[in-house]
Amino acid sequence: MSKKYKLYQVDAFTEHRFRGNPAGVVLNADGLTEQEMQEIARELNNSETAFVFSSDSQEYDVEVRFFTPVREVPMCGHATVASHYVRALEQNLPAGRLMQKIGAGILPVDIIRDGDSIEIAMTQGIFRLGMPLQADQIHELCAALRLSPEQLREGWPIQEASTGFGKVMVPIQSEEVLDHLEPDWDALCRLSGKVGCNGYYVFAPAPKGADYKFCGRMFAPISGVREDPVTGNANGPLGGYLAHYGFLSPTDGALQFSVLQGKAIGRPGIISVKVEMENNEPREIQISGKAVIVFSAQLEV
Repeated sequence: MSKKYKLYQVDAFTEHRFRGNPAGVVLNADGLTEQEMQEIARELNNSETAFVFSSDSQEYDVEVRFFTPVREVPMCGHATVASHYVRALEQNLPAGRLMQKIGAGILPVDIIRDGDSIEIAMTQGIFRLGMPLQADQIHELCAALRLSPEQLREGWPIQEASTGFGKVMVPIQSEEVLDHLEPDWDALCRLSGKVGCNGYYVFAPAPKGADYKFCGRMFAPISGVREDPVTGNANGPLGGYLAHYGFLSPTDGALQFSVLQGKAIGRPGIISVKVEMENNEPREIQISGKAVIVFSAQLEV
């Protein structure tokens, strides 16, 4: 006997349709098999689709699983924002904190309401830094990004940073260079196998007068997503990276900034990052943003 599921297409980290990062959301995913979820994600062809399951545990309120078009991943920032935005809107949930179980653990999500406006904040996992890339790996990375070594930011390490699903941080000098990158996708895939990381977050300082602190682009072709428009799993770790090295100074024990991502591919979005500090190291990292429903549909499986 078939079952009907409510499916949403949501743009996250924006309040405008066809901007930000699109995610599929299936709210009532109970009963779907792993194969069915993978097939739905492949059909929608978003960078991630979120499947929301009910909870029978006192430890968490909902369980959410995330699938790219080719595989399941342990966490996803924009699909978390998308799924809890839909839940808050469609179920008229009040402002407050809930706990979600994801592949990276049981973590808090906050619903923030201001009149009709809804913002979702996701607390990410424990911040970790990998070893900086070696000189030959950096050379290979620059070739794959079609970037000259002189365009990197001197004194800023290139290394994996993670809050549950790591990305390689690649600091460069200018937004103009960032906007014109045209990577060699096959070369990036080969390098991913060598460094053991699926994605590369290339970021630069914002131009003077901008209302954001950094701008970025995230490439993950080995996951089936050449470029992700606005990435929670990259910008949260970016906050930890900046805090760890002291590249930004905290105020009242916290580092807060916003990032513009997706401009180069016509899907600009703004993501906010907050890093709580303890003993000059990141203690807790949170990313937040708004969302908008593009359409909803009924799926029969």
